[in-house]
Amino acid sequence: MALLPNGWASAPGKRAACRAEVLEAELRAGKEFRHPIGNGLDLWFQPIAAGWILRVIPAIGPAGEHDYAELATPPYESVSPLSLSTDFAFRAQDAVGWNPRRFKFATSANEFDQLNEVYQRFIHAGATPPAPLQLELSDEVARASDGKLTILDARLVPGLADQGKMAASVAASFTTTAHTLVQPSDGKPSALGELLWLRVRVELALPPGFPADRGMRILPIVCGNL
Repeated sequence: MALLPNGWASAPGKRAACRAEVLEAELRAGKEFRHPIGNGLDLWFQPIAAGWILRVIPAIGPAGEHDYAELATPPYESVSPLSLSTDFAFRAQDAVGWNPRRFKFATSANEFDQLNEVYQRFIHAGATPPAPLQLELSDEVARASDGKLTILDARLVPGLADQGKMAASVAASFTTTAHTLVQPSDGKPSALGELLWLRVRVELALPPGFPADRGMRILPIVCGNL
């Protein structure tokens, strides 16, 4: 038997087995969705004016300035796979067309605290943080667990603006994602459109020993192959 770096044993010539939590949810404009995932953490789709932001937060107490998925999923304060929205000039159809989306998340308070400590030094290091600090942050992010968000169906008011370059680089799956186009309620089209409803599936790769919430579906996966 060979002991892998993540603690799982594997027979020679075989790929190690890991676990993933799977959750499906319906998101409605202006409404939040929140569900425990285990180890004192919740998955939270935070509603914003332009759509939703996927967050991983403590189940008890305030959410805090940063969350467990945000800090593990750079770039920061920029276009992010965690943002299901028309922010950053994404049209509604571009937001749906970025599918699936991959992200990372810290799985414990200790892991988050370590990541946050490096992140704070990173953002206060000036316009160009030193290379060793960049590498340190990269290493912390690499240790976080993998997540995948898949849009299964959508209802949206499409935007009329020309597609931006950033959206064009990621929004490649709109025609292959189930969706329904809806006319704006006031009869007035807009540049970016509106996300009205989404049905999504979230898959979270779990580290060994993670106490998954009993309400989550657990599936076996090949390690590192979410």
